[in-house]
Amino acid sequence: MKFNNIKAVRFYCYWALACMILMTACQKSDIYREPDSADKSKPETVTDVKVKNFNGGAVLSYKLPSSQDLLYVMAEYKINGKSGRQTKASYFLDTLIVDGFERSQEYTVTLRTVSRANVQSDPVTITVHPDTPYYQLIKKTLKVAADFGGINIKGYAPGKSTVSVNVVALDNDLNKYTIRDQHFGIQDTINYSVRGFDPSPTKFGVYVTDQFGNVSDTTLLTITPLFETMLDKTKFSVYPSASDAYIGYGGILPYLWDGRTDEVGGAQPWQTTIGPVPKLMQCTFSVGRTYKLSHFMMYLRGYGYDNPQSFTVYGSNADNPQDAVTPGGTPAGTVTGDWVNLGNYNVPNPPSGLPIGNTNSADQAYLNNGVDFNVPFESPAVKHIRIVVTRTWFGQNYTNIREVTLYGAPQ
Repeated sequence: MKFNNIKAVRFYCYWALACMILMTACQKSDIYREPDSADKSKPETVTDVKVKNFNGGAVLSYKLPSSQDLLYVMAEYKINGKSGRQTKASYFLDTLIVDGFERSQEYTVTLRTVSRANVQSDPVTITVHPDTPYYQLIKKTLKVAADFGGINIKGYAPGKSTVSVNVVALDNDLNKYTIRDQHFGIQDTINYSVRGFDPSPTKFGVYVTDQFGNVSDTTLLTITPLFETMLDKTKFSVYPSASDAYIGYGGILPYLWDGRTDEVGGAQPWQTTIGPVPKLMQCTFSVGRTYKLSHFMMYLRGYGYDNPQSFTVYGSNADNPQDAVTPGGTPAGTVTGDWVNLGNYNVPNPPSGLPIGNTNSADQAYLNNGVDFNVPFESPAVKHIRIVVTRTWFGQNYTNIREVTLYGAPQ
């Protein structure tokens, strides 16, 4: 073949090179074809299995067989005397987790490899001995005591595992125990109260469950809840203090206790004025007489924007407490002049788990129903209240609260 110019030579070279690449690619595709899922031969087993136990489970590591037909590794085991579980791990992995075991003891786990044709290997049986499951560890830490209108439960939750602390009470009419509260979303520290009981001897039971259906033993005890009542809002009044925030946009402080949890004529219940030198997001009022507070409900407009995220509640039992700088965030029990820090609080994140700014109607319903906050049992009795918002969700220097309802016992 004869070429008259350089361009023709180059074209031929490029054309020949492309043909060679295409032929090579076809050869490689033929060599590295997909494993045949019609192969019904039994796959080889995993080998060299090692066990690392943890609370309620174990991590299994192993060597995979070299077969290209392998699809996954499967573990089958019983977590208690009746419930079985099955866990799978892709052929890309050489580890597998088995969990949900009821207690710390020996359990048998059967491992099998499974091919693309859904053919199982011979079984490989190993023994695991998980450490004590978290739901049992948590149960051992729980302490139950009388509280205003019910009981208080304290404890420690190692591992932040998914558990529920459950409270039952004896229904005298039915003559049996019925569920009165299930507390999910356990954090490191457990400290909450279950209320709604009369101040008379009541039989309670407390136990812990986990996401695998395991149930701890139940602690039964008889407790007499302390008397509490909702504070009479008709006795509340504004207690003007120089350090209090200005209120703007048509709002007045008494909207905070007027019994309405919705908007009042479009006005903000309580909001600071934006200015070049903004004051603390703070308000002060009297509750009319001395009470030992037990808890309070706070009703908020929503998540995000200028809604409170963190706040501090101060109290004073002086007849005419002197103003003082109470910026919030100091340790509970801190005394500043006539004022004592009753507690620092955070509004819980949206129950849906959605990010702020994308919350849903269920999150709003949660706020509309009021968020319940405990006042520490050791807090002193007070007759004046000061609320200091220390942070809003979007960092604004103004804020608002729809309503506050306080509970306690008159002194």
